Order: sequence, then structure tokens, then C-alpha cells
Amino acid sequence: MSARRLVPAALTVLVVALGAATLLIRPASGAPPTRADYVLMVGVPGLRWEDVNPDTTPTLWRMAGRGSIGSLSVRSAHEPTCPTDGWLTLGAGNYAGWSGDRGAAGCPRAEPVVERPDGVGANLPDQRSTVLYNQDRLPWGAVPGALPESVRCTVAIGPGAAIAAARPFGRVDRYEPTLPADPRGLLASCVLSIVDLGTIRGEDPTVRAAAARRADAALATVLAARPDRSLVLVAGVSDTGEASRLHVAVADGPGWDGGWLTSPSTGRDGYLQLIDLAPTALTALGRPLPERLFRGQAATTVPNRPTDLTSAISRPADADEEAGAQRRVAVWFFGLLAVADCLLALAAVPLLRRARRDAGPGGPDPAPRWLVTATEVLLVAAALAIPAGLVADAVPWWRTGHPGLAFAGVTLAVLAAATAGVRFAPWYVRTLGPLGTVVGLTALIVGADVVTGARLQLNGVTGYSALAGGRYAGLGTVGLGVFTAGILLSAACLAQRLRRGWRPVVMVCVGGLGVLAVGSPYLGADPVGAVALTAGVCIAAAVSTGGWLTLGRVAWATIAGLAVTALFALIDVRRPAGERGGLGRFLEALGDGTGGMTIHRSGAASLAALTGSPLTALALVGAAVVWFALLQPWGGLKRLFGIYPAVRAGMAGIPVAALLAGLLGGSALNVAGAAAAVTVPMAALAALRVLDHAADRTPAASALPDVSADRPAGPGADGNPGPAPDPRAGSGPGSDAGSVPGSDAGSNPGPDAGSGPGSDAGSGPGSDPDAGPGPGSAPRAGSGAGSDGGPGAVSDPEAGVGVGPEPDPDAGQGPAAGPHASADAVRSGRPS
Repeated sequence: MSARRLVPAALTVLVVALGAATLLIRPASGAPPTRADYVLMVGVPGLRWEDVNPDTTPTLWRMAGRGSIGSLSVRSAHEPTCPTDGWLTLGAGNYAGWSGDRGAAGCPRAEPVVERPDGVGANLPDQRSTVLYNQDRLPWGAVPGALPESVRCTVAIGPGAAIAAARPFGRVDRYEPTLPADPRGLLASCVLSIVDLGTIRGEDPTVRAAAARRADAALATVLAARPDRSLVLVAGVSDTGEASRLHVAVADGPGWDGGWLTSPSTGRDGYLQLIDLAPTALTALGRPLPERLFRGQAATTVPNRPTDLTSAISRPADADEEAGAQRRVAVWFFGLLAVADCLLALAAVPLLRRARRDAGPGGPDPAPRWLVTATEVLLVAAALAIPAGLVADAVPWWRTGHPGLAFAGVTLAVLAAATAGVRFAPWYVRTLGPLGTVVGLTALIVGADVVTGARLQLNGVTGYSALAGGRYAGLGTVGLGVFTAGILLSAACLAQRLRRGWRPVVMVCVGGLGVLAVGSPYLGADPVGAVALTAGVCIAAAVSTGGWLTLGRVAWATIAGLAVTALFALIDVRRPAGERGGLGRFLEALGDGTGGMTIHRSGAASLAALTGSPLTALALVGAAVVWFALLQPWGGLKRLFGIYPAVRAGMAGIPVAALLAGLLGGSALNVAGAAAAVTVPMAALAALRVLDHAADRTPAASALPDVSADRPAGPGADGNPGPAPDPRAGSGPGSDAGSVPGSDAGSNPGPDAGSGPGSDAGSGPGSDPDAGPGPGSAPRAGSGAGSDGGPGAVSDPEAGVGVGPEPDPDAGQGPAAGPHASADAVRSGRPS
């Protein structure tokens, strides 16, 4: 087997190895909790870190000083999480919800009924119907009462605690409606006690302070009566308004001295979920967790918390404020981006049709220079909008009185600076200069954030919210989309500058680094995204040398993708249950018969994302612009692909990776929409530049370098006049993209980047110089018939033959056009 045929196999092995490396090592988890004899779970619905201070809540303040603290996400099966939903989720260790009728605010109109038939325990008559509702109507398979069912005896104090402490058939072992003056004996009667200290409602600081003060006084009574060797968990177990917030979580007991609370379910120091409290309690008591019932994982404590308690508490309080502002701002940010991109797409179509200048005297006038320049700037800015929004989250805009305006101001400032940097870069005059700069900057911004802990992703407008409860660390949906576009097109631009045989190597090496960044638990922590990106890299590598996407290329690309997927799944499923990722959990669900529920949840999430996200509009509009404009004979994208086959390969891999990530990750078209927001504007810009120079002429023979000594001559190279050229650009032998006589680039019957005479990047006249001379081909300069001095078509942009003060090695324009010094080659296109 020849070395050339071994390249695909070698690249497949390399991609598989890189994919496997992302799961071989996982980050170290926090210290396991010390064994406790008793666990006291104290719930205060609505309690937030802004309510905690040494004057209003002195008991909780001191407890936070000696214990571990964190931000609690109270996600349940319903949104918002009302107190009843929160207590049910606490007792289920899974996303649960109350079955009662919900009012206009989204919360049940009536609280569950708590009966005391014997004066010792209690009974919830609605508990059985609630369990059936969660099992049959909700997609999480929660069993309310799974936590108390895992221990022999449970104490409940207060009506909310009774909801959490009720077993699946409704029985509460020991119950008191209010906290006794001396609860010492009651708290020591069972290993697990759940206490309801009342609810903090509203946004009035005075009202909230009064409720927090009462809860703190009751907490002092509980702490004074706590048994020896007990773990006390204080949690704001639910929201009390329509808007979700982050809440208080404090753990105080043996082994919980200082530090941040965290959980494997979040992977982020200082964050845990409400569903983590039940497994935390059982783990502290040394009890086994019920199989397949808990979705949460036991919390741990990690060090590096500030020694000053005020500074430590300010961090979760600030995170709560940022997360609340993020949801409001993200809605209008992506909405405005979708509207702006649609308007830019509509404005781009007329410019696309006028972009190719007519060689004859009767053609339409080209667009004005100022319009060309303005369109170029708008296209670059549109592609950089999401990366600029990510950088803007480095500034604490949410702390201002008008967070939306502050974010807009910071984003516009970052966007203006980034756009100016691209516009005035020295290599901007090249055909692929703006494309390479924008996608490289995009990949660099997202990659740098991921490498440094994804701090800008968490609670960022273009990232993900801790309130949603879907992701707390690594790379989010929007970040995955723009990073996929950035890494594949960056690899394409680099590969295009090398000879044909080296292009797949570059695509795989650069793309493999992207796979590692996305899938590594230290970095992107998204194995599903890594699998999807692997598929895109394989497709891009397969077609990066030009030609059709043949069956053989599809086969080895598919094998590589399946190999990485299988290896990811195999490694993930062999890990402990608490450390498994999405693939491992899905395989486990298939094994225990709950895979249908997992697919149902993914489908429901995809449907919600498809119908409720502005990114869906970005994806659909971007696809429409590409299909109905850019891929038309006058759209220029086929011509671009014929001249730059590596760019075609990168753009072919992007939809494969983005759509696969959305399908497997339950995010529908969100990944594709984010990728399109970067890809489509840059594709339009590059296509417009190629169209603008489609009518350029090759220089006279005296201006060309003498290559006859070491290059085979084409027609007219011997000094005899070649065939007379067609007066219109791109027609006749020797057209600038290797098209057949009279055809536009990419519109000939052959493949867009195929092999054979007349194909866009094939071996016909004026073809890619790396392809080698085909029948009747011209010298290296890429000129077709008429290269002996006649007005033949422009040379291949990769050949770099042209005249002017600074010839463009990528564009190769002739004397009629000159260099792109004033950005005259750019036309409008539509950002996705």
C-alpha cells in the first residue's frame, strides 16, 4: 500500500487517540465527607446570600465562617421551583414536582395536606398520586420520598419538612408542626432530621430582613440542640418568585471546616444542586444510595476559599446577581443579533449579484466604494458579535444600575476594537485575510476561556446560566458552536497555504487539538461535543485536497467518528456512577431499561430549544442565505470552493459537527445557529472578494516570470497566439477557476473541486497549482489560453501572480484590479 493511501488510516488513528486522551484523566474531586452519626437538613425557601450578614443573621454568619459554603441551584421538574417543588426534590434526590394545580405565578394554589392521625408521625394523603405523577407524567423518573425510604427513621419539623420526609406511601415517621423550645430529644431520635424554618418572600429588603431574622433565631435553637457528631446542612430550597435565583448552601460538621461546597454534578467549585443534598446526607451517614433513583451526587468540600468571610460570601452573592441579570440580557442580545443578521442578509443579495464586474462596456456599474467598505466592516462585526459578548463578561456590567445598557456598551466597545484590529491587519488585503483573522480570533477567545476555567462561560450572556441547571463548567452550547466554526476554518486557512498532500495533516492536527479542548474534563468537559467535532474534522480532512466526497472518504471518516464515540463511551461507562458523563449515563440507562426516558428528555429539550431560541432563526436564515444566494452561480461560493478546496473542506465539516452536536446534546439548532453566526458572514465576504476579481486579466507576457524552462507549456506559451478570449470574465479556456468554456466558476458539469478538465480546482486550465498540470494546462502562474501576452483570464489566486505595489499571494489579481488595499473586493453577505 502506498504512503498516500496510508495517510487517511494514520489520521484516523491520530483522531481516535486524541479523542481517547480527553477521558483518560479526570480532575481530582474534593475531599470525601467525614462520617457523621446524624444529619440535620434545615430548609429556608427563598434564602439568598444577599440576606446573610452579621447583623440580620448572626447565627448563620458564624456557621458559614466555620463551615463550607456554596451557591445552590434549586432546579426542579417545574419552573419556577416553588416551595412545594423544592421540598419534593429534596426528598427525591431527583428533579420532582408537585401535581397540584398551578396558578398564574406558576406555583400550586394550595399546599399539600398534612394529617396527624396518631400524634407521633404524620401522613400525606396526596403522596401516592404525587409519586405516580412524577413517574408517569414527568420525564425524570423521580420518586418523592426516596431519601427517607433509605433510612430507618426520619424526623420532620414544619409542613415543608413533612413533604420532604414523607415516604413514597405518605408516612412521616416523626413529625412536629413547629420547632419545640428544646428539640434536643426529638433531633436525636432519628439519624435524619428535616427542619422547615419558614419562607423568605418578596423583594422588599425590610420584609426579607425580618423573615431572615426569624429563621436565624430558629436556626440558633437547632444548633444548640444538635446531637454530637452531626452534620447540619442549611439550604434555601426553592424560589419564591417568578424569577429563578441562586440560593444559600452551608454545611457545618466534622470534615466540613471551611472551603467551598461543590459536587460532581456541577464540576464547578462553589456550586451544587438541590438534588445533591439527598445523596450528601446518605453518604455522610454511610448509607448506600438507592439504585437509579438519585440524579444528584454527594457534595464535597474544596479549599482555596478566602479567609475573610465577607469576601467569601460576596462571591456567591455576586454570582446570584450576575445569573439573574444574564437571563434578561441574553434574550434581547440574541434577539437583536438575529434581527441584525437577517437585515444584513437582505442587503447583501443585491451586492452579490453586482459583485462580479462585467468585462464589456455594457455591464452594470460596480457598487460604490463607500458601500463596499461599510459592508465589509458590518460583515466582520457580525461574525465577531458573539466572541465580543463573551469578552464583555470579563467586566462586571451586572453590578450597575442598568445592566442591559452596561453590557451593550461594553460589547460594542469590544466589538469596535476587534473589528478595527481585523480591518487594519497587514494581511487584510488578501482574499482569505479577513476570514482567517476572524475565525482565528474566535477560536482563540473561546479556547483561552476554556483553558482558564471557562469563567466567562458561567453565567455569561453568550455562555450558560447556573439557574438553568444544565451545565456549570466547561464549554456551553453557544461556545461549542463558535469554537467549532473557528477551529475548523482556522485549520482550513492554514491548510490552504500548504501543498495538497499536507492539507489533511493540518486539518487533523488543528482539529484534534479542538477535540481535546472540547472533550477534556479539565477543559470543555463535553464528550458529546467532542464526538461531533471529531466527525466534522474527519469530513474536513477527507475533502481538504479537493475532489468529490467519495464513498471511500465517507467510509473512513465515519469509521473514525464511530471509533472515537465508542472509545468515549467505553471509558465513560467503566467509571464510577458519580463520575460518568452524558454518554456513560445514557448507556447505563439503556442497560437498566430507562433509556426511553432519557430519549424523551432529550427530545423535549430539543423541541423547547427549537421553538424558543433565537439561535434557531440564525441557523435557518444562514442556511437559506447559503443555499439561495451564496451557492447560486452568481453567489461566488462555488468559485471560492474551487479556488480554495481546504476552505470548502472546513465549511463542509461545520454543519456536520454542529448538527450532530445538537442532535446528540438535545440542543436542536442552537449549536448550528452559533456556528452560522460566524461562518456565513465570512463565507459571504470571501465569496464577494473572489467575485470582485473574477474579471481581472493576466499581465502581458513581458510582466510574467520566465517559467518556460521548468514548466510544461500550455496553449500559446510557445509564442503563438492562443485562442481569442471571451470578452466576459470567466469564459473560454483558461478561466480563473478552471471552468469549462463559457461557464462560471463552480457551475460546470464537473464537481466543484473535482478532478479533470474544467473543474473548479481540478487539472483544467487555471486550476489549483498544487494539482499539477492537466491537459493543456498553463504554467505555474495559472494563466490559461492567452498567457503569451493575450488577455487571458486571471491566474489562480494560490499562484500569486499579479502586479501592483503589493501582489496578494492569495488573490493573484492582475493589473486591472490591483491589490485589495482599499477593501474594494468586499461585498455584503448575511451573517447567519
